[in-house]
Amino acid sequence: MDYSLSFQEENGFDDTVKKYLKVAEQGDAEAQFNLGEYYNNDNGTNQNYEEAVKWYRKAAEQGHVRAQYQLGVCYFLGFKGVKQDYKESEKWYRKSAEKGFSDAQYGLGTVLYLKRNYKEAVYWFRKAAEQGDVGAQFSIAVCYCGGRGVEKNYEEAIKWFRKAAEQGDDSAKIELEKTLKRKNRTEAKISMEHS
Repeated sequence: MDYSLSFQEENGFDDTVKKYLKVAEQGDAEAQFNLGEYYNNDNGTNQNYEEAVKWYRKAAEQGHVRAQYQLGVCYFLGFKGVKQDYKESEKWYRKSAEKGFSDAQYGLGTVLYLKRNYKEAVYWFRKAAEQGDVGAQFSIAVCYCGGRGVEKNYEEAIKWFRKAAEQGDDSAKIELEKTLKRKNRTEAKISMEHS
């Protein structure tokens, strides 16, 4: 059964939510996740972050990948019914990231980067970047520029900035130009030293 919330149910939206609530209370992880989304994103009177977190947690504890990711986001940002906690964020991002969810891989890389665990951050940025995640492509390029978690390598930085720029990331376009100039200056300096 498809449990994605539909705004165009014959019986109206409130009846649809009641159906999801009944199924979610019976332990269906997808319905639990969708209730979390409903309470998280509803722009009307039903927005309730505590309820969103409650339903995300129930689904996440059953292994629901997107719910694990959303719980990671909640703890990372410190809103939506929970206090900021990078340890909890890392825990939930990791559960989702290990299942291949690129958004969680990027999120996990970000938490690790902030904790100065650059080598592992690069590992997760690369996983997400290879799946086309623009933020991860930008982040791994930054790591290559600064030599954080990897050896400084302008060629690799340029490659990843270019991939992000090709997807329309304006910051990547700017950093690509800067990195190309840096690379050229470095090569010119090396050339002068060897002549």
